[in-house]
Amino acid sequence: MTALPDLSTLDRVASAIERWLAGAGATPLVVGLCGSQGSGKSTLAERLVDRLAVTGRRTAILSLDDLYLSGEARAALARDVHPLLRTRGVPLTHDVTLGLQLIADMRAGRAIRMPRFDKASDEPAPQDQWTIMAPPVDVILFEGWCVGARPQSDAALIHPVNALEVTQDQDGRWRRAVNSALGERYAALFATLDRLVLLAAPDFAVVQRWRLEQEDALRQRIVQDGGSMSGLMDGPAITHFIQHYERLTRSILSEMPARADLVVQLDANRQPITPSQ
Repeated sequence: MTALPDLSTLDRVASAIERWLAGAGATPLVVGLCGSQGSGKSTLAERLVDRLAVTGRRTAILSLDDLYLSGEARAALARDVHPLLRTRGVPLTHDVTLGLQLIADMRAGRAIRMPRFDKASDEPAPQDQWTIMAPPVDVILFEGWCVGARPQSDAALIHPVNALEVTQDQDGRWRRAVNSALGERYAALFATLDRLVLLAAPDFAVVQRWRLEQEDALRQRIVQDGGSMSGLMDGPAITHFIQHYERLTRSILSEMPARADLVVQLDANRQPITPSQ
């Protein structure tokens, strides 16, 4: 491992992708970009598009958040599997089939429409608002809070990790269903990754602050655009919301660093504090 403490997160990830491309065979190279809520992975992905374009690379960004199911589909999950699945976030609340198809189409050199999810309305954007991505594509950045995650052991699921699980998942049915999906259909989706990058938060405690900052930024954009803020959350709502993500986020921070192709350890201000692997 080479010590590069002066390099920014962008420098580190861009350099790694260039190395991986140089050693790759056919493209596109599918790079998973995992990071907790508010870690800056979406902004990093956008900046990587521009950085890689300097060397002539065309990059597509596929966000796990843009694969969220509609409110109607999540309501059906809430009815048939567990009420907590009405809230978007965890495995089972994404359109995995669509994600697999998009990656397969880009690998086959076909033009695709990249989906978009409107968090303010908590619904997928209309398809006529989806972005067309024409071939060729050199890099697919697949970014998301649990991209590349693996299921936990049965023993790890026994005890609740927060108040949400204590009060609303007393029998563990929700977390077992999520874990099962992660070991099955999501495993197939994450198997498409050629490389995995982890932006590692210092701990879960900082995630709530990051998520509050993220919501504030979204609110400012909506005000500028004159859109609806009906789906936005206040502080207590965010505290409740991120508990849906806590179990898997903690698991990722514990086990993923040992197997990711690149780990960037972040401080509480999202700045890299250790050399990349």
